[in-house]
Amino acid sequence: MTSLGERVWTDVPGGTVAVPVGSVEQHGPHLPLDTDTRIAAAVAEAVTETVGGGLVAPAIAYGASGEHEGFRGTVSIGLDVLTSVVVEYGRSAFRWAERVVFVNGHGGNGRALRNAVTLLRHEGRDAAWFPCAVPGADAHAGRTETSLLLHLDPRSVRVDAATAGVTEPVSNLMDRLRVEGVAGVSPTGVLGDPTGANAAEGARILTDLRYRFRVSVDRWIPDDRAVLR
Repeated sequence: MTSLGERVWTDVPGGTVAVPVGSVEQHGPHLPLDTDTRIAAAVAEAVTETVGGGLVAPAIAYGASGEHEGFRGTVSIGLDVLTSVVVEYGRSAFRWAERVVFVNGHGGNGRALRNAVTLLRHEGRDAAWFPCAVPGADAHAGRTETSLLLHLDPRSVRVDAATAGVTEPVSNLMDRLRVEGVAGVSPTGVLGDPTGANAAEGARILTDLRYRFRVSVDRWIPDDRAVLR
């Protein structure tokens, strides 16, 4: 068993623990609210393939998703609370784990993870975090995430409801997003275009993410933001 949650305490080694960090937030009319958590968990599983092996912990399933609160179903705990959760999680886990890496599936969690994991490292704990970033990906609920979910769990994707949202670069939308939230920018909640998403593309994206995560864990060189590179 590679899942921490399935073990009894006498079978828990030290070593590396990968903790998926996700969110409960809208992903358009076609993807489930826990999309980010599913992706983070799928990437975190690759810790079992690293040189020293490792365990995958149950996910921290709620994140900082305030920009999505204009849509039903979204539940955000905010940056301050998420930061505290990650800090206290790390302090507790390091009573027995040698290393802890938080695998982040939601971009809005980034600042909380950076602050929390930097503090854990300052306290002498060998923590790090890994963002599930895909080069060239669209921003939210577009082709990238839809392809990943079509690979991971095609039954969870409402293909008939998948339509293009706002495709303008997020960098051009940031001022409006800060003031109006996603709902003020995109009535469907989609920032991207899921058209053409497919399971094969999702498999390739996930394979690349898992490979980069594996290599980063084996190398274990956190940068000045505590990110594994």
